[in-house]
Amino acid sequence: MELTIIGCSGSFPGPESPASCYLLTAEHEGKTWRVILDLGNGSLGKLQQHMALEDLDAVCLSHLHPDHFMDLCGLHVAIRWRPGGWPGIHVPVFGPSHTAERIAYAYGLDPDPGMHPDFDFRTWQPRTPVTIGPFTITPVPVRHPIDEAYALRVETLGTDGSVRVLTYSGDTDACDGLVEAAQGADVFLCEAAFEDGRDDHIDGVHLTGARAGEMAERAGAGRLLLTHIPVWTSQQVLLRHARQSFAGDLAVAVAGVTYQVGGAPGRQTADTPPEAL
Repeated sequence: MELTIIGCSGSFPGPESPASCYLLTAEHEGKTWRVILDLGNGSLGKLQQHMALEDLDAVCLSHLHPDHFMDLCGLHVAIRWRPGGWPGIHVPVFGPSHTAERIAYAYGLDPDPGMHPDFDFRTWQPRTPVTIGPFTITPVPVRHPIDEAYALRVETLGTDGSVRVLTYSGDTDACDGLVEAAQGADVFLCEAAFEDGRDDHIDGVHLTGARAGEMAERAGAGRLLLTHIPVWTSQQVLLRHARQSFAGDLAVAVAGVTYQVGGAPGRQTADTPPEAL
């Protein structure tokens, strides 16, 4: 399984990255499967640098804040108005309840039919795995000020038969559900939107570097990639505080970089800056 960071800017697109979007690819039965975790504002354009939109197998949404799902509007246009029609079946969209209604309202559509002609909307059931090609994805409820927020645990089989695990935190503060979702993960892609020493007093919204490190250490994760970092938050402060509580491999996610999950620590594409270590 490979993870490509399409967008990792927190809360809104930044000058070097769109908002949250992460592309997973894996080979299975002679086909390359492509699934994205979140599709935040600004991410649809960057996604097309890495794949053709018609090759997308599913969209998996952690929650319904705009920086995590709003570019479904653009994908709807790409599907509805593609010259010659969209090939294949409707694109599956896994997400919280009311995803279909929320995105219809965002585009100014009547919810019936809304975007149902373009997407196959499917509702997460907490801790109930779904299978998409080689990916088994389990949504685990986490702590964020919205009705439904999930961390997503993604499992695939490696070529040696071992299980490879990527956990994506979505948006959350520290909670037992996050540790559950990240248990033994090879890569823990974890938000750290709040800066240590500045935002420590804000509870129940986002993680700091220290709290992300604590969650990763409790879960026994192999590698921690900090993501969802707003433009006003210092990456170096996050890394320093995360290191105080997490002993494993640690880095900041960088837009455009592709990582092997369960393999080598990561590889850098030619046109992207190095990771902040």
